[in-house]
Amino acid sequence: MPPPDSPLAMRGMTVSYGEKPAVFSVDATFPARSMSAIIGPNGAGKSTLLKASLGVIPRLSGEVWVFGKPLAQARDRIAYVPQRASVDWDFPTTVIDVVQMGLYRKVGLLGRLKGLMTAQAQACLDRVGMADFAHRQIGQLSGGQQQRVFLARALAQDADLYLLDEPFAGVDAATERAIVDVLKLLKSEGKAVVAVHHDLSTVRDYFNYVFLINVRRIAEGPAQTAFTAENLNATYGGRLSATHISELTLSGGAA
Repeated sequence: MPPPDSPLAMRGMTVSYGEKPAVFSVDATFPARSMSAIIGPNGAGKSTLLKASLGVIPRLSGEVWVFGKPLAQARDRIAYVPQRASVDWDFPTTVIDVVQMGLYRKVGLLGRLKGLMTAQAQACLDRVGMADFAHRQIGQLSGGQQQRVFLARALAQDADLYLLDEPFAGVDAATERAIVDVLKLLKSEGKAVVAVHHDLSTVRDYFNYVFLINVRRIAEGPAQTAFTAENLNATYGGRLSATHISELTLSGGAA
């Protein structure tokens, strides 16, 4: 059994698309009150691992625990931000409606969203700098704005664990900075953040814990000790130059 304070842990996670496993027999234990990054090359199983841990896609084997409990008993403690590319942005709905979806746990899917709930949704939009866009159609927003709205929806859930799949993909620098600031504030409030992340140059600046994967678990631990040249070489299989690896492992440091 994983530590009871671990917000997300898995043992023996295996997921397959056809005959070839996308994730094979992976164990992971993410720490509480941390910002954790799942990193690895394209096709390494990063997003697959995250979605399988949520039950979004089926797993061949493996167990998942959330704060020491089986996933089914702790879903209400999780907020999830999917990849922006996986969302139908042509769906006719407004920004405030999207954020209010995060409140359905509190009022029930058929419950009436009272004025207090609307105010809470508006406050979440304000936290991500999107308060002025509340009544805009979601499809009219830029990619960065759309990502901010989905983060606001996650904030509305008032979760203890935030799972994000490539939250910085295709967004502008200002949006990336705004998202990072919100996530670090969540961490300071005692929440846990686990994000699939692709930009190695910002790992040390944004995250204090890393999980490296290439179908199998390669390494995990605090960024200062696990984000090393040896582990990056093992994860990326020689795809990164020695100079690049040296620059990555010597720079930055998460706040």
